[in-house]
Amino acid sequence: MVRAYAQEHTYKHPWERVTTASWRKFADPENKSTLSHILEVDTLNRKLDSTSGKLYTTRAITIHAPGPWFIRRIIGQDICHCVESTVVDANSRSMQLATRNISLQKFIEVEEKIRYDPHPQNPNEWTICKQETSIRIKPLSSLASMAEKIEQKCVDKFQQNSAKGREVMERICKYLEAESSGISI
Repeated sequence: MVRAYAQEHTYKHPWERVTTASWRKFADPENKSTLSHILEVDTLNRKLDSTSGKLYTTRAITIHAPGPWFIRRIIGQDICHCVESTVVDANSRSMQLATRNISLQKFIEVEEKIRYDPHPQNPNEWTICKQETSIRIKPLSSLASMAEKIEQKCVDKFQQNSAKGREVMERICKYLEAESSGISI
């Protein structure tokens, strides 16, 4: 069974500011306590396609393993390695991120897709963020009710972490707004 959810959030900030905040989200030391599940982020590859003007980036992200503590105990691992692929198209003002786990795949598959675009109602001042996440607990597929409960716990944790991520993004956007206005925070 696969547990999936989608959410949308409107940032009342222009696309350029929101996408800048997205790049800074993990690097800002002030966010370490809010995003404590993120252990390490490393850029593996970055390429600018001069023909299309698109920026392609691949990052490795190490996180505390998702899910309930007893699952981490069973699998014997507290960390999970993920790969994030990002495509930024400045011409169309679109940023797309796709993240999936590369470790613990025998036990759990997680895929998250995030897209930032100018908001259709106010494209110069607002940005719409669309997030889709799917979670599948693999070895428990035969025990459907238990797998569903564990998947729901994982969804709940991912949604909590998403809310923390939005909080961090808002804080960085406000900082960037103040910085561009010459105001110190």
